[in-house]
Formats: sequence, C-alpha cells, structure tokens
Amino acid sequence: MTTETARLEAFSDGVFAIAITLLILEIKVPSSETVGLGAELARQWPSYLAFFISFAFIGIMWINHHRMFTHIKRADDTLLLLNLALMFGVCVIPFTTALLAAQLGHPGARTAVVAYDSAYLGIAVFFNLLWRHAASRGGHLLADNVNREDAEKITQQYNYGPLAYGIAIALAWVSITASLLINLVLACFFAIPPHVAVRRAPGRGKHEPSS
Repeated sequence: MTTETARLEAFSDGVFAIAITLLILEIKVPSSETVGLGAELARQWPSYLAFFISFAFIGIMWINHHRMFTHIKRADDTLLLLNLALMFGVCVIPFTTALLAAQLGHPGARTAVVAYDSAYLGIAVFFNLLWRHAASRGGHLLADNVNREDAEKITQQYNYGPLAYGIAIALAWVSITASLLINLVLACFFAIPPHVAVRRAPGRGKHEPSS
C-alpha cells in the first residue's frame, strides 16, 4: 500500500468490513418462548441463503478491490469519486439482502431479486469504471511494473460483470432460482485471479494490445 492510496484503501476496507458484518443482523434468534426451536430455525432459511450469497459476494468484492489496488499506486480526484461510488454500492447490499430474505417464498420475491441483482449490477459498473480510469491514458495511475497484458486480463474479467448481472435481472422474471444461481456462479468466477479466469487469445503477441 503506497501513501498515495493508503487512505483510500483503509477507508474502503472499513466499508467492506462494516457491510459484511451488518449482514448477520438479519438472522434473528428465535424467542425463548418458542416451542419448536428447530422448526423456527428452519423457517429462517431465506435469511441463511441471502446471508451466504451476500457474504460471499462482499468478501469476493473485497478480494478484487485488494487485487486492483496492488496495481494502482497513484490516485486522482476522479479515482477517489469512482471509489466512493463503488463504496455506495457496497453499503446498499445489507439492505437488499434483508429485502431478499424477507420476500423469498412470498409474492414480492421477484421484485426483491430484481432489486438485489440491480445493486450488484451497479457495483459491477463502478468496478469497471474505476479500473478503466486507472488503466486509461497509458495507465498513468498504475504501478510502473504492471504490464499491458496483465491490465488487459483484469479489464476482460470485469467486462463480464455488467452483462451477466443484466442477464440475472432479466432471468428473475422467468426463474428466481436461476437468477440467484447466476449470482453464485459469478461469485466463483470473480474469486478466480484474472490471469487464470481470462486466457490470452491464441496468436496474440505477448505485448500486443487487444482491439
């Protein structure tokens, strides 16, 4: 962490930590007067599912943010604003998680899933804008040792996010289960390092930029 990005990264880590901690508050402890404790715990399955998906996603977003800033060593005003917009999206996740948990299995489930997926779509867009700004104009904000091929692989991996979340939103009107499965698949995909998730196209030169 360089001094130029240190405060940005520390602030972002705090936002991620608070957001991921708030998720557990949606899971309530059954009343001590409850007769069938097992049944009451089982009845909260929507909260468990929403917590699991959101915990995985926020954790993986934090990992990707950390990976990104191993390449970004300088900051400007635009980068700070884009990172703040990304943190806004992260802060929304506990709310959309609670909404999803409250509505799964009820008539409002489809709308809740659309809202949930839309929040991740916004985050994916801001991840793309943040990285593209850092890597633009010759990568003026990137570390000196970052090569063009590594930067291109990160760009390619991030490109999949907005499209995939758009598909998840559309699919929610057909199948809620399929929409949530896309979220889980995307979590696994973005957990993979860019150099593994994205392979260099055959025949492309090592230092040749993609079109």
